[in-house]
Amino acid sequence: MLPANTRDAAPVRPATVRVHPKDVVTMSSGSPGSENPIRFSEEHSAEVVEASFANTPDPRLRQLITSLVQHLHAFAKEVDLTQAELEAAVDFLTRTGQACTDVRQEFMMLSDVLGLSMLVDEISHRGPAGATEPTVLGPFHMVDSPPRALGDTISLAPGGEPTLVTGQVLSVEGHELAGALVDVWQADENGFYDVQEPQTVPQGNLRGLFTCDEQGRFAFRTIMPAPYPVPCDGPVGELLEATDRLPYRPAHIHFIARAEGYATLTTHMFVAGSPYLDSDAVFAVKDSLVRDFPLIEDAELADRYGMATPFRHAHVEIRLWKSS
Repeated sequence: MLPANTRDAAPVRPATVRVHPKDVVTMSSGSPGSENPIRFSEEHSAEVVEASFANTPDPRLRQLITSLVQHLHAFAKEVDLTQAELEAAVDFLTRTGQACTDVRQEFMMLSDVLGLSMLVDEISHRGPAGATEPTVLGPFHMVDSPPRALGDTISLAPGGEPTLVTGQVLSVEGHELAGALVDVWQADENGFYDVQEPQTVPQGNLRGLFTCDEQGRFAFRTIMPAPYPVPCDGPVGELLEATDRLPYRPAHIHFIARAEGYATLTTHMFVAGSPYLDSDAVFAVKDSLVRDFPLIEDAELADRYGMATPFRHAHVEIRLWKSS
């Protein structure tokens, strides 16, 4: 109902807006000058909007945007999307963007918990049989890992259970990849990355970039990683709570392996027996990537890397395939 002082007022004629014929979005089965254009309607919404992108110069962009339009419109029709729901979705995406910082990528975390990141990884890294399986990059690879010498520690803060990780980078055929680069990063014993606690731990804590030896071998000292929840103080956390989903990830170490002439691989090493292996919030767990971290008392190995016994030890082989 209008306010009392305007209820009896004469209607105001809206200002005339002149629209150029080429700006009217229409779509027809005939030529651009068709006498029977199809106007925007619920039935033909996707077709009309697709037609507006028909002159996109880049064919890949045209394919992406038209397919997106098709699926968005089909989704809205399938669920009878309401105006309130659309506004809530826009608000959610707006707040997701506002939550992003130099050390936090809320949109990437959203992609992760929706399984999109893992799906794109699968599509983008269709390696041959025998290749190490890929996993998500995750939202915490936000800074460059500091170069370290083979055998160095990446743990720069006190605490945690001493752990030795050894590994080797090979081709799928088993050839040793001399000089391969291995970038590693992980959470601490409390489940935090350095970028989450910049006031209490040194920058670069539990991160390292290693150059493999002539046999493609690498090694570093660290601490046992812990399971942790993805950050829940933003829109993605709200989504997980609203859908009654656990936010936790099992204990793991991240790896990126690179070698000249080979596809770059992003992957994980998961700790066998860790909680949440069967309910990883970002769907990254693969059986081939789960490793035992036994407690050992190998004096020779301890002396070689300057460690006290006992300590945890895990070994990993990373197998790359040739890039096309």
